[in-house]
Amino acid sequence: MTTIQRQSARSSDWQSFGDVPESVRETDHYQQEYIEDFADRWDRLIDWNARAQAEGDFFIRLLKQHGARSILDVATGTGFHSVRLLEEGFDVVSADGSPNMLARAFRNARDRDQLLRTAQADWRFLNRDIHGSFDAVICLGNSFTHLFKERDRRKSLAEYYAVLKHNGILILDHRNYDRLLEGGDAVRQGKGNVYCGEDVRVAPAHVDDGLARFQYDFSDGSTYHLNMFPLRYGYVRRLMSEVGFQKISSFGDYKKDIENPDFFVHVAEKEYCFDADSAAR
Repeated sequence: MTTIQRQSARSSDWQSFGDVPESVRETDHYQQEYIEDFADRWDRLIDWNARAQAEGDFFIRLLKQHGARSILDVATGTGFHSVRLLEEGFDVVSADGSPNMLARAFRNARDRDQLLRTAQADWRFLNRDIHGSFDAVICLGNSFTHLFKERDRRKSLAEYYAVLKHNGILILDHRNYDRLLEGGDAVRQGKGNVYCGEDVRVAPAHVDDGLARFQYDFSDGSTYHLNMFPLRYGYVRRLMSEVGFQKISSFGDYKKDIENPDFFVHVAEKEYCFDADSAAR
C-alpha cells in the first residue's frame, strides 16, 4: 500500500463509517464526518475568493430586499457567509452542529477582523439553544441534506419558522439531486459555483433514493466522505409549505431561471398572506 493509499484509508477510518459505508443513514452521524482534519481542509474546497465572485451579492440583495437585518446562520460551516454578512453590516449569530466547524469559523472570522457570535446547536432543538428572534434564517452549503429522516426535516423547518419574526424569511439551498438521481452529473460543468477549490475533486461515490455519498479527494492524497440525503426540488418546497411558510420562491445557481442548475436556492416567507376574497366568503 502506498503512502497516499494509507493516508486515504486512514482518513476514511477516522470518519467512522464502518465496513458498509452506504448503510450509514443517520442524521446524527455528521458529527463523526466533520472531523478536525476534514474541517481544516474545508476552505480548500470552498475557496472563499472564488465563491464570493461566483455568488456576487445574491444573498446580500435578497436579505436587503426583505428588510432583514438580524440573521441566524444555522449552518455556519467555516464561516464564509457569516463573515460576508458581518462585513456588510448585518447582525449575525452563527450556529453549527459541528464544534470543529465552529472553531474553524471563529478563527477565519478573527483573521478577517470580525468577531463571530457562535453557538453549537442541533436544528431539531434550535429554540432550546438559540434565544431571541431573527429577520432571516439562512441554511446554506447543501447542509439540510444531513437530515435523513422526514420527521427531522419537518422538526428543523418548524424550529426555523419559530425563531423567525412574523415577517421573517428562510433561505435554504441544496444540490440538484433530481439530476443526480436521474443519472446526470453532480456538477454540470467542469467547475461549480459553490465548491470552487482547485486542489480537490468532488464526486458521488454512491447514489440511490435514500443516500448520496460524496467523496472528496484532496491534492495531498487525503480522502474524505460525506453521507447525505438526496433532496428533490419539489419535495423541499412541499415541506416548507406544509410547515407553514406562506410564499416560496426558488432560484437556480443564483438566478431566477431554475432550468437544470447545479444548486437550488429557496426563499420561504413566513409573513401571513391575507386572502381578502376568502375572508369575504
